[in-house]
Amino acid sequence: MIQFRKLRLARGAKILIDDASLQIHPGWKVGLTGANGSGKSSLFALLRGELHQDQGDFEMPPGWVIAHVAQETPGIVQPAIEYVLDGDAELRAVEAALAAAEAAHDGTRIGETHARLGEIGGYAARARAAALLDGLGFLPTDIERPVADFSGGWRMRLNLAQALMCRSDLLLLDEPTNHLDLDAVLWLEQWLRDYRGTLMLISHDREFLDACVDHVAHVERQQLTLYSGGYSDFEGQRAARLSQQQALFDKQQREIAHIEDYIRRFRAKATKARQAQSRIKALERMERIAAAHVDTPFTFAFRDSPPAPDPLLRIEDGAVGYGATVVLSGLDLTLRPGERIGLLGRNGAGKSTLIKLLADELALQGGERSEGKGLARGYFAQHQLETLRPDESPLQHMQRLDPTAREQDLRNYLGGFDFKGDATGANSVTSADTPCGSFSGGEKSRLALALLIWRKPNLLLLDEPTNHLDLEMRHALTLALQDFEGAMVLVSHDRALLRATCDRFLLVDDGRAQVFDGDLDDYRDWLAQRRAVASADAKCPDQVADKASRKADRERAAAERQARLASRRPLVKERDQIDRKLAGWQQEKSLLDQRLADPVLYGSGDSALLQDLLKRQAELAAEIESAELRWLEIEEALEALPAD
Repeated sequence: MIQFRKLRLARGAKILIDDASLQIHPGWKVGLTGANGSGKSSLFALLRGELHQDQGDFEMPPGWVIAHVAQETPGIVQPAIEYVLDGDAELRAVEAALAAAEAAHDGTRIGETHARLGEIGGYAARARAAALLDGLGFLPTDIERPVADFSGGWRMRLNLAQALMCRSDLLLLDEPTNHLDLDAVLWLEQWLRDYRGTLMLISHDREFLDACVDHVAHVERQQLTLYSGGYSDFEGQRAARLSQQQALFDKQQREIAHIEDYIRRFRAKATKARQAQSRIKALERMERIAAAHVDTPFTFAFRDSPPAPDPLLRIEDGAVGYGATVVLSGLDLTLRPGERIGLLGRNGAGKSTLIKLLADELALQGGERSEGKGLARGYFAQHQLETLRPDESPLQHMQRLDPTAREQDLRNYLGGFDFKGDATGANSVTSADTPCGSFSGGEKSRLALALLIWRKPNLLLLDEPTNHLDLEMRHALTLALQDFEGAMVLVSHDRALLRATCDRFLLVDDGRAQVFDGDLDDYRDWLAQRRAVASADAKCPDQVADKASRKADRERAAAERQARLASRRPLVKERDQIDRKLAGWQQEKSLLDQRLADPVLYGSGDSALLQDLLKRQAELAAEIESAELRWLEIEEALEALPAD
């Protein structure tokens, strides 16, 4: 087991954990929680042997194999699946020994290494690595691609797959869901539930913690406290403990006040001096109870936004993509004030593409788009963190955004995002005056959210807003979004945020965005069914080929139908316009004919009016004749086109 006895852990002069005593038994799954900077990652470094305790004892079984996710991925040409297989060090050692034995023609050694290869599951290792890559969102065509071909986020997934490939006794995961979409999070959740070793997990995703852990170790005010149960159980137990601690603190404060009052009144009296001295000593010996404290630095809300048009935004028969590649087509979407939509779908299906389209960062490649007058967007995406000016402070960013605002108002506002004090104060790391170049990912995300909210949007477009945010900030964001009165479209792998803030979901899949009739549990079941079908297809390649052929036929027929519709649509549109114009002209000509047939007109002596009316009658007759001829031409053209 892992055992801490009166452990002290420090970084330089700063004590992170003090007087910690607890045991973690084999097979336990422990969530490690606490504020950013409280010492969670340092505790992981201690477990990996990269850091030593400053005081106390730390024991762990000496033969344990420890797996963790590397933070750097070299840009190498090694295929992705081979990189993942490197996670099983013994497998690679046995493979090297087998190659050496075969080169030396040592039959005895060859037999021994083959036996060991079978004992460690080496013959199924490649299939196991491919299953890990599939679960984490890689396509079958990706597994042989060089590691260097993948972006930073996908390389982090490769590192995670490599850690999971290791047949470890202790698995250390630090924010493993940060670079995953919801599909991969749900898969990883199931994988960790089935993991037989000891797990220690740092995460700010409460539903992920609830699903994966059976204990929670919480770091708070230099204390490491172990709770049994999942994260929800921990919250309840911690609240009860803090309530009891506060009650004991209040009781002790009343007792201290009573004793101090007695000492004050009777210290100078000779007859009571001994009793007063006795109470002074009692105060000195008393073990003081600390006031219960909960770190809740975040208190913010969305500002009142301008009146919203209805609808805010409408897209009809839209298509969007990059260059010649169409990612989504057939888009029909109307956003109305107050709507709260969550986007579901696998990574790469087009969720971020749709968000970018709504944010007007991508143009439509087909279809029509209309926006209501007064639409005010607020768009949050991870790449926006890179647009922050590293040499400017949060206050300077706010002043650039709103030069007319009072500095104190901006400081008060930033304080709600935990940017407090000045660069020389106690909170100088995240102060309102510190250049943000040194900020962590979480601090940059908080600043980006602060800038977005100040703009008073009536349509929020949020693409993974919780990445790098701790539990307290996620909770504050959830509360703020619940009170937000505008419309919202959200992409997130944080199910607690999705459940609390979204009223309906759109499924982005197979090049379409359609209403998903269900909740997140239904989506989990839909994913499981889809994986089961994919697994069955993998076992029946002929059936897969037939299914692929039928799908290709359907797509070809759909493309031909779209082409026919595309050629018919402008003609139908022009014919409808002519119909409307003809109706107006014919009505005007009918009224004009009646007027010109009236004898009173000719007896009035107004020759100028008569000439104008006759001229307009001739113009209308010519326009009607021309329009009717064009209408007949369009009808002939439509009849010549293949029927839909």
